[in-house]
Amino acid sequence: MFFATTVSIPAELARRSPLSERVAAGLVVLRRRALGVATAVAAGLALAGVAVTPAAALIEIDINQGVVEPMPIALPDFGGDPAMGRQIVEVIANDLRSSGLFSPLDQAAFIDRAVDASSTPNFANWRAINAQALVTGTITPEGGNLRADFRLWDVFAGEQMIGQSLTTSAENWRRLAHKIADVVYERLTGEKGYFDTRIVFVSESGTKDKRIKRLAIMDQDGANMRALTNGDSLVLTPRFSPSSQRITYMSYGGGTPQVYLLDIGTGQRVKLGDFPNMSFSPRFSPDGSKVVMSLQEDGNANIFAMDIATKQMSRLTNSASIDTGPSYSPDGSQIVFESDRGGTQQLYVMSAGGGGATRISFGPGRYSTPVWSPRGDLIAFTRQSQGKFSIGVMKPDGTGERILTEGFHNEGPTWAPNGRVLMFFRESGGGGGPSLFTVDLTGRNERRIETSGFASDPAWSPPLP
Repeated sequence: MFFATTVSIPAELARRSPLSERVAAGLVVLRRRALGVATAVAAGLALAGVAVTPAAALIEIDINQGVVEPMPIALPDFGGDPAMGRQIVEVIANDLRSSGLFSPLDQAAFIDRAVDASSTPNFANWRAINAQALVTGTITPEGGNLRADFRLWDVFAGEQMIGQSLTTSAENWRRLAHKIADVVYERLTGEKGYFDTRIVFVSESGTKDKRIKRLAIMDQDGANMRALTNGDSLVLTPRFSPSSQRITYMSYGGGTPQVYLLDIGTGQRVKLGDFPNMSFSPRFSPDGSKVVMSLQEDGNANIFAMDIATKQMSRLTNSASIDTGPSYSPDGSQIVFESDRGGTQQLYVMSAGGGGATRISFGPGRYSTPVWSPRGDLIAFTRQSQGKFSIGVMKPDGTGERILTEGFHNEGPTWAPNGRVLMFFRESGGGGGPSLFTVDLTGRNERRIETSGFASDPAWSPPLP
């Protein structure tokens, strides 16, 4: 839990972020843009006695020739508690680097080694090593808590962009680092950060013919992993609630696959309905009040929505086919799903209340696992064609399809909360198992997420409170 946050930048300046929604449509270039800003910050920084002037330069993200130029950013170790300050800076640097938008500079190149976070930096020394942004900070132990006072500087303009103070319990130090990275990311790009989030996934162990699958949860960077189930039954397709710390997933615990709800905090598990046949592919509505899923009957599968509070069911499709993999649009008005009603596995969009559906996928091969972006502008999917599995995106009307990555077996995309990065799982063939990867919307920044064993079926959490 975070006890205090002090923000030292006015709302009118924060609204001047130049990031455009065009980032979702193509490749990204970072460039700097000067904005004349004369307003001094009225609110004081948590660092006593420091006068704050808002920064005059921001990053603009634009689509341009397919060249990605990460921004050089300097992250000297935070002062105060040197060991903890070093650990926190390492996490911040890894977060920013993983986005593909920032290039943390090697500390060996720093001219200034001992950086006083309460003073204005010598900007000439940071310009000399090509740093465009600089983060300074101090970590102060306070009983069982940690306080981080940090400042983001625009090196080119020689001005502070933002300063904050965050306080939390000492064991929460990694979250503290993720939150600082989120602040830096948002101030420089205008997008919400996604580093203080978690991933629920299926942790796999054992041989391929005797695989044990448990639900597990970890930080988005792979740290702090812990099991949520004991592996006594097969589990698949976990999904986070957007409004609470609950997960819905499919389990074979009772013999017939059924959909369950799990409270992460209490560990309480309940079966969502008692259906005679298989229920699968659950996903929450945007407000967390419903779960949409597929129910099998007479050899077919149709899509239903259940009100969690009342357990009332609403049938959304009624076809002699397999309709599954439903995902709501972020405004809750539509659902995308996969169906073989046209003879092959394709993607369709319908009203959230059911009724007629419109096919949106027309590329080569079969389409599955659709999931709507939190921004509402794109739908991610898995496409199988010519012996390869690809992760791609398209607009909700089916136009603008782009493949981001492909391989022997890629599947199961899930969106970061800001709609800029996807996580998925990949099997490379041979005798191994699946691993988790991220790829951004450029398709050029692909990274493996290290886990202690095999991992599949990831689902990204909303930002943590």
